[in-house]
Amino acid sequence: MERIEDLKVERGETAKSLTRKLGTTGFQGSWVSDAAELIKKMRKEKCTVFLTFTANMMASGLRGIFTQMIEEGLVDAVITTGGSIDHDIIKSHKPYLLGDYYLDDVKLHKKGVNRIGNILVPNNRYLLLERKIGGYFKAFNRMQDVFAPSELNEFMGSQLPKGSFLNACNRKAVPVFCPGMVDSAIGMHLYFYRQDHKDFIMNPAADLERLGDIVFNAKKTGGIVLGGGISKHHLIGANLMRGGLDYAVYVTTAAEYDGSLSGAQPREAKSWGKIKETGSTVTVHCDATLALPLITAAIR
Repeated sequence: MERIEDLKVERGETAKSLTRKLGTTGFQGSWVSDAAELIKKMRKEKCTVFLTFTANMMASGLRGIFTQMIEEGLVDAVITTGGSIDHDIIKSHKPYLLGDYYLDDVKLHKKGVNRIGNILVPNNRYLLLERKIGGYFKAFNRMQDVFAPSELNEFMGSQLPKGSFLNACNRKAVPVFCPGMVDSAIGMHLYFYRQDHKDFIMNPAADLERLGDIVFNAKKTGGIVLGGGISKHHLIGANLMRGGLDYAVYVTTAAEYDGSLSGAQPREAKSWGKIKETGSTVTVHCDATLALPLITAAIR
């Protein structure tokens, strides 16, 4: 057993060296360090690495970390929600604003401002999205009628400016899977667009083959799983067919005691065969806006 060491931050300390020190600090600090080491192992063993996250994270400054991970080749495929696509498109043109958890939400609604925790999104951001997405649908519809969500994401990435998440994924040929894409502002606008374009059909099942090819052709698979929900389950469910993930790092604030998928621990996934019985896992119980920057700094 290692000793618990008193933590001291030196002048000029790097995030990488600090994260290494966290390994002998105890509590979640140790697991942040362990998570970084496990991701390093995934890369060393040339795993096919999946990144999954929920839309609230794309609304935050983590969008920059996600984009950096794609640019630097740390990720081979992404699974996220439709809301993440909304946020990436909007933030490619207008910023979100920092507010407070305790603002008067009724007053915010009257002013046309939406709140995600302490992040504020004025309604005019969604008016911008409406203008942009209509153009994307029309241009993409000229190319094909029936499409998978990942194909639409790839096309929109080709249209967005450099610096956006989808643009980085497009340039690096990293597929972005959205199994629940219709549950978003984009889904709402798809409904409106289809009133006059019934031939324009999203087929989420078409992505199962593409995702399946990636999973089955991988020598080993690893997951960086931020939060839970459909993004998390789509990854571990897909890996069930190959005997489970070889490696998994979970970063979550959800508890397992209500039986939810979001709070379920890796050991539960092993009971389903979604993570291999011999699979190596780490769970960090922490807000991803705190844990992921430290982990990313360590693995770079």
